[in-house]
Amino acid sequence: MTDAQRAGEKFTELVNIMDTLRGEGGCPWDRKQDEKSIVNYFLEEAYEAVEAIYQADFSAIVEELGDMLMEIVFLSRIYKEKEKFRMADVVEGINNKMIRRHPHVFGEKTTTNTADVITAWNKQKASEKNRGSLFDGISQVTPALLTAFQIGLRASLQGFDWEKAEDVLPKVKEELMELEKAVDKGKQEEVLEEMGDLFFALANLSRHLGINPEVALKFANQKFIGRFQYIEEKLKEQGKVPEQTGLDEMEQLYQQAKKRRE
Repeated sequence: MTDAQRAGEKFTELVNIMDTLRGEGGCPWDRKQDEKSIVNYFLEEAYEAVEAIYQADFSAIVEELGDMLMEIVFLSRIYKEKEKFRMADVVEGINNKMIRRHPHVFGEKTTTNTADVITAWNKQKASEKNRGSLFDGISQVTPALLTAFQIGLRASLQGFDWEKAEDVLPKVKEELMELEKAVDKGKQEEVLEEMGDLFFALANLSRHLGINPEVALKFANQKFIGRFQYIEEKLKEQGKVPEQTGLDEMEQLYQQAKKRRE
């Protein structure tokens, strides 16, 4: 049995499991869910999968990818019940798309140039979507930092971009200086605008460095939480809480936490 055949069997088993869970006599919790509730879990599983990938935790990657696949099957089952589409339609759709957008592999066209492949992919995509603008189709619910990353990527495909990461750094510094001036003026509208410009420049710098800014910020958030929890633990040992502790003492503990993690 090939890997594809085994995967097909296991996928069929997963679809059947979901049918049972959502069917008569199935799980009350699973039967209660709808597409909006499952979207929340889907996003959570996606971020957990990304975290596992960056940590190179292979057992966790297997688990989190499985969780994501389960959410896809779950959503497809819900829409099947609404008589909108079925799981087979989802799989068939992506199969057709991958073949259609790779004519150099599955068709008569040939190319070994990555840039040509990307250009052809985007032309085909634009033709399929019937989009009038480069930025049509950008999701309105995507986090703003990730959207900035996507905007820069789309613009770069049209040649509107810096050549290398080092060229973006002056722009980041420029936006930081403009933010400082806005803060000095004390005008909130200008501060808001310049803060946005700085985030946008940082998103483009991240793209040139091969880093997803949303992932980078997620790890920064986790790092800060871990360090502050260290502060909480140490203060608790002394019978204290952060709100009753001076900033200097907390900063000293924070620096200890940094060294502990290094």
